[in-house]
Amino acid sequence: MPEAPPTKPIIKRLGLVEYEATWRAMQAFTASRLAETADEIWLLQHPPVFTLGMAGKREHLLADIGIPLVAIDRGGQITYHGPGQIIIYLLLDLKRLGFGIKELVRRMEQAIIDVLSESGIEAERQPGAPGVYVAGAKIAALGLRVKNGCTYHGLSLNLDMDLSPFQAINPCGYAGMAVTQVRNLASKPTPQPVEEALLACLMRHLGWV
Repeated sequence: MPEAPPTKPIIKRLGLVEYEATWRAMQAFTASRLAETADEIWLLQHPPVFTLGMAGKREHLLADIGIPLVAIDRGGQITYHGPGQIIIYLLLDLKRLGFGIKELVRRMEQAIIDVLSESGIEAERQPGAPGVYVAGAKIAALGLRVKNGCTYHGLSLNLDMDLSPFQAINPCGYAGMAVTQVRNLASKPTPQPVEEALLACLMRHLGWV
């Protein structure tokens, strides 16, 4: 594991915030940051929105159900965000962390797998399909953008939400992919809210603990 960065990231708990304004804020932060700028981690939720990655195909939106679609600059295809879903955006300097994007994705996935295990949920990766799955159903999605060696966007974990909007899309570009959430699977209570437990796992896997 690389040496820990000299300062821990700034943690921002933003609550329920509009998607596009938050995305623009991530872009602005990344464009203006300097070598000494502290990393930031944003914890939040979004009102209902579909987001489409740079290589995304609009035909993966199967039906207009009144939820806006925003074409954005992360990797990946289409996904859904809504209340009851944990979202963590990682605004990180990869050069300072000492590893690349593939290793970052691996560590993000492992943090999710670890925190789900604390709730009695056995989760796993699927080869060639970034994210985290439970018995083949997607429970967490990942999408990142790297610019000048710095990342933004991040991960979403389905916690306790209305999953029906996923039926209007091919989640992450996969037709018929099942989705699930923590509420439907947890066999034991967690000692702290899942959001805070996931943040702690991420901090550990990224070398700050």
